Amino acid sequence: MVRRAKPGDDHPLQRYRWWQLFSRSLFHLRLEGVTGAPEVWSVDVRHGGDSNGEVWALLYLDGRNQSRSRLPAAFRIPGGIVEVATSSYGLKRCHYVAEDGTTRMLVPDRASAEGRRARLDQSSPTLSRAIGVVSVVVLLIALVLGVPQIVEDITRIPPVADAVGTFVSPIQLPAWTNITLVVAALVASTERALRMRYNWILDGGLFDGDD
Repeated sequence: MVRRAKPGDDHPLQRYRWWQLFSRSLFHLRLEGVTGAPEVWSVDVRHGGDSNGEVWALLYLDGRNQSRSRLPAAFRIPGGIVEVATSSYGLKRCHYVAEDGTTRMLVPDRASAEGRRARLDQSSPTLSRAIGVVSVVVLLIALVLGVPQIVEDITRIPPVADAVGTFVSPIQLPAWTNITLVVAALVASTERALRMRYNWILDGGLFDGDD
Protein backbone atom coordinates (compact mmCIF):
# COMPACT_ATOMS: atom_id res chain seq x y z
CA MET A 1 0.00 0.00 0.00
CA VAL A 2 1.46 3.36 -1.05
CA ARG A 3 1.54 5.89 1.81
CA ARG A 4 0.25 9.44 1.58
CA ALA A 5 3.11 11.97 1.53
CA LYS A 6 3.21 14.67 4.19
CA PRO A 7 4.54 18.24 3.80
CA GLY A 8 8.22 18.75 4.53
CA ASP A 9 9.76 21.36 6.83
CA ASP A 10 12.36 22.86 4.43
CA HIS A 11 15.33 21.57 6.41
CA PRO A 12 18.57 21.15 4.42
CA LEU A 13 19.74 17.82 3.00
CA GLN A 14 22.60 16.45 5.08
CA ARG A 15 25.83 15.43 3.43
CA TYR A 16 26.32 11.69 3.02
CA ARG A 17 28.92 10.32 5.47
CA TRP A 18 31.06 7.21 5.00
CA TRP A 19 29.72 5.54 8.16
CA GLN A 20 26.20 5.60 6.69
CA LEU A 21 27.04 3.11 3.90
CA PHE A 22 24.59 0.43 5.04
CA SER A 23 22.13 2.58 6.97
CA ARG A 24 21.25 5.26 4.43
CA SER A 25 20.31 5.44 0.75
CA LEU A 26 20.50 8.71 -1.16
CA PHE A 27 19.43 9.14 -4.79
CA HIS A 28 19.17 12.14 -7.10
CA LEU A 29 17.13 13.12 -10.15
CA ARG A 30 18.02 16.09 -12.37
CA LEU A 31 15.10 17.59 -14.29
CA GLU A 32 14.49 20.77 -16.22
CA GLY A 33 12.43 23.12 -14.10
CA VAL A 34 9.50 25.27 -15.19
CA THR A 35 11.88 28.19 -15.76
CA GLY A 36 14.20 26.08 -17.88
CA ALA A 37 16.86 25.92 -15.17
CA PRO A 38 17.84 22.43 -13.93
CA GLU A 39 16.33 21.20 -10.66
CA VAL A 40 17.74 18.40 -8.52
CA TRP A 41 15.27 16.20 -6.67
CA SER A 42 16.74 13.94 -3.99
CA VAL A 43 15.33 10.97 -2.06
CA ASP A 44 16.88 10.20 1.34
CA VAL A 45 16.04 6.95 3.17
CA ARG A 46 17.39 6.05 6.63
CA HIS A 47 16.98 2.28 6.91
CA GLY A 48 17.18 2.13 10.69
CA GLY A 49 13.81 3.83 11.01
CA ASP A 50 12.58 6.29 13.59
CA SER A 51 11.90 5.70 17.29
CA ASN A 52 8.81 3.70 16.33
CA GLY A 53 10.68 1.57 13.81
CA GLU A 54 9.02 3.30 10.84
CA VAL A 55 11.19 3.84 7.77
CA TRP A 56 10.60 7.15 5.99
CA ALA A 57 11.59 8.52 2.61
CA LEU A 58 12.33 12.25 2.51
CA LEU A 59 12.05 14.23 -0.72
CA TYR A 60 14.26 17.28 -1.35
CA LEU A 61 14.34 19.91 -4.08
CA ASP A 62 17.73 21.55 -4.55
CA GLY A 63 18.73 20.45 -1.07
CA ARG A 64 15.59 21.59 0.82
CA ASN A 65 13.02 19.18 2.23
CA GLN A 66 9.69 19.24 0.38
CA SER A 67 7.82 16.22 1.74
CA ARG A 68 8.15 12.91 3.56
CA SER A 69 6.37 9.59 3.53
CA ARG A 70 6.48 6.18 5.10
CA LEU A 71 7.37 3.44 2.67
CA PRO A 72 6.35 2.41 0.09
CA ALA A 73 6.02 5.99 -1.14
CA ALA A 74 4.93 7.85 -4.26
CA PHE A 75 5.96 11.51 -4.43
CA ARG A 76 4.27 13.64 -7.07
CA ILE A 77 6.67 16.11 -8.67
CA PRO A 78 6.32 18.21 -11.83
CA GLY A 79 6.08 15.86 -14.81
CA GLY A 80 5.59 12.60 -12.95
CA ILE A 81 5.93 10.55 -9.78
CA VAL A 82 8.93 9.30 -7.79
CA GLU A 83 8.24 5.80 -6.45
CA VAL A 84 10.25 4.43 -3.51
CA ALA A 85 10.07 0.97 -1.92
CA THR A 86 12.36 -1.16 0.25
CA SER A 87 13.10 -4.79 0.99
CA SER A 88 14.86 -6.01 4.12
CA TYR A 89 18.23 -5.36 2.46
CA GLY A 90 17.86 -1.85 1.09
CA LEU A 91 15.91 -0.14 -1.66
CA LYS A 92 14.25 -2.25 -4.31
CA ARG A 93 12.74 0.70 -6.16
CA CYS A 94 13.62 4.38 -6.50
CA HIS A 95 12.30 5.38 -9.92
CA TYR A 96 10.85 8.38 -11.67
CA VAL A 97 7.73 7.56 -13.66
CA ALA A 98 6.99 10.36 -16.12
CA GLU A 99 3.49 11.29 -17.23
CA ASP A 100 4.17 9.70 -20.64
CA GLY A 101 4.83 6.36 -18.92
CA THR A 102 8.61 6.29 -19.29
CA THR A 103 10.53 5.13 -16.24
CA ARG A 104 14.08 5.71 -15.08
CA MET A 105 15.97 4.96 -11.93
CA LEU A 106 17.29 7.83 -9.87
CA VAL A 107 21.08 8.19 -9.73
CA PRO A 108 22.71 7.08 -6.46
CA ASP A 109 24.84 9.59 -4.58
CA ARG A 110 28.51 8.95 -5.34
CA ALA A 111 29.38 8.61 -1.64
CA SER A 112 26.65 6.02 -0.94
CA ALA A 113 27.04 2.23 -1.06
CA GLU A 114 24.79 2.18 -4.12
CA GLY A 115 26.95 4.85 -5.76
CA ARG A 116 30.16 2.94 -5.08
CA ARG A 117 28.61 -0.22 -6.52
CA ALA A 118 27.51 1.73 -9.61
CA ARG A 119 31.07 3.03 -10.08
CA LEU A 120 32.39 -0.53 -9.94
CA ASP A 121 29.92 -1.47 -12.67
CA GLN A 122 31.22 1.39 -14.82
CA SER A 123 34.94 0.87 -14.17
CA SER A 124 35.01 -2.96 -14.15
CA PRO A 125 31.90 -4.28 -15.95
CA THR A 126 33.26 -7.83 -16.22
CA LEU A 127 33.97 -8.04 -12.48
CA SER A 128 30.60 -6.44 -11.77
CA ARG A 129 28.74 -9.03 -13.85
CA ALA A 130 30.68 -11.84 -12.17
CA ILE A 131 29.70 -10.57 -8.73
CA GLY A 132 26.08 -10.36 -9.87
CA VAL A 133 26.15 -13.94 -11.13
CA VAL A 134 27.69 -15.18 -7.87
CA SER A 135 24.94 -13.43 -5.90
CA VAL A 136 22.23 -15.20 -7.91
CA VAL A 137 23.97 -18.59 -7.57
CA VAL A 138 24.31 -18.15 -3.80
CA LEU A 139 20.60 -17.35 -3.45
CA LEU A 140 19.58 -20.31 -5.63
CA ILE A 141 21.71 -22.64 -3.51
CA ALA A 142 20.19 -21.17 -0.35
CA LEU A 143 16.70 -21.84 -1.70
CA VAL A 144 17.42 -25.40 -2.81
CA LEU A 145 19.12 -26.37 0.44
CA GLY A 146 17.03 -24.31 2.80
CA VAL A 147 13.43 -24.87 1.70
CA PRO A 148 13.25 -28.63 2.52
CA GLN A 149 14.65 -28.01 6.01
CA ILE A 150 12.21 -25.17 6.63
CA VAL A 151 9.29 -27.33 5.48
CA GLU A 152 10.42 -30.07 7.86
CA ASP A 153 10.55 -27.61 10.77
CA ILE A 154 7.06 -26.32 9.93
CA THR A 155 5.55 -29.82 9.79
CA ARG A 156 6.98 -30.56 13.22
CA ILE A 157 4.62 -27.99 14.73
CA PRO A 158 1.93 -30.14 16.42
CA PRO A 159 -1.18 -28.65 14.70
CA VAL A 160 0.51 -28.89 11.31
CA ALA A 161 1.80 -32.39 11.98
CA ASP A 162 -1.70 -33.52 13.00
CA ALA A 163 -3.19 -32.04 9.83
CA VAL A 164 -0.68 -33.06 7.14
CA GLY A 165 1.84 -35.31 8.84
CA THR A 166 5.58 -34.76 9.27
CA PHE A 167 7.85 -34.16 6.32
CA VAL A 168 11.43 -35.43 6.59
CA SER A 169 13.88 -33.35 4.58
CA PRO A 170 16.28 -35.32 2.37
CA ILE A 171 18.81 -32.59 3.11
CA GLN A 172 20.23 -32.47 6.62
CA LEU A 173 22.99 -29.91 7.14
CA PRO A 174 24.95 -29.16 10.32
CA ALA A 175 24.13 -25.97 12.17
CA TRP A 176 27.33 -24.19 11.12
CA THR A 177 26.56 -24.87 7.45
CA ASN A 178 23.04 -23.46 7.77
CA ILE A 179 24.39 -20.36 9.54
CA THR A 180 26.96 -19.88 6.76
CA LEU A 181 24.19 -20.32 4.19
CA VAL A 182 22.03 -17.64 5.81
CA VAL A 183 24.93 -15.18 6.10
CA ALA A 184 25.91 -15.78 2.45
CA ALA A 185 22.30 -15.23 1.35
CA LEU A 186 22.10 -11.98 3.33
CA VAL A 187 25.30 -10.71 1.71
CA ALA A 188 24.07 -11.74 -1.75
CA SER A 189 20.70 -10.02 -1.32
CA THR A 190 22.39 -6.89 0.02
CA GLU A 191 24.65 -6.81 -3.04
CA ARG A 192 21.61 -7.10 -5.30
CA ALA A 193 19.82 -4.34 -3.38
CA LEU A 194 22.77 -2.03 -4.07
CA ARG A 195 21.97 -2.49 -7.77
CA MET A 196 18.21 -2.19 -7.20
CA ARG A 197 17.71 -5.83 -8.21
CA TYR A 198 14.78 -7.58 -6.59
CA ASN A 199 12.98 -10.86 -7.22
CA TRP A 200 10.31 -12.00 -4.79
CA ILE A 201 11.59 -15.59 -4.90
CA LEU A 202 15.34 -14.94 -4.72
CA ASP A 203 15.33 -11.87 -2.48
CA GLY A 204 12.02 -12.45 -0.71
CA GLY A 205 11.24 -16.12 -0.17
CA LEU A 206 13.29 -17.38 2.75
CA PHE A 207 14.87 -14.37 4.36
CA ASP A 208 12.83 -11.28 3.58
CA GLY A 209 9.46 -9.96 4.59
CA ASP A 210 8.24 -8.28 1.43
CA ASP A 211 6.46 -4.95 1.64
